[in-house]
Amino acid sequence: MDKIIVSDTSCLIALSKIGFLNILRDLFKEIIITKEVRDEFGSNLSEWIIIAEVKNKDKQIEIEKRLDRGEANSIAIALEIKDSTLIIDEVKG
Repeated sequence: MDKIIVSDTSCLIALSKIGFLNILRDLFKEIIITKEVRDEFGSNLSEWIIIAEVKNKDKQIEIEKRLDRGEANSIAIALEIKDSTLIIDEVKG
C-alpha cells in the first residue's frame, strides 16, 4: 500500500505487545513518528520507522494544551505530511 502512516506511542506499544509491529511495514509505504513518540516507546524501534521533527512548533504547542505530548506531536506532524494517515487511540485527538 502507498499510504504514509503517522503513529502515536500507544499504537506502537499495543502492536509490539502482541508481536505485530511489523504489520505496519508490511501494509504501508512509510511509518513516521516523532522523537517524543520514540522516547515514550522506551525501547529500540526498527530501522524502518522514520523519526521526523515537527516544523510548526506553534501548532504543536496549541495541541499540547488539550492532549499529552505524544498525541500532540503526532497530530502536528500528520498535519504537515501530505496524504498521511494518523493512527492514535486518543478520543479527544
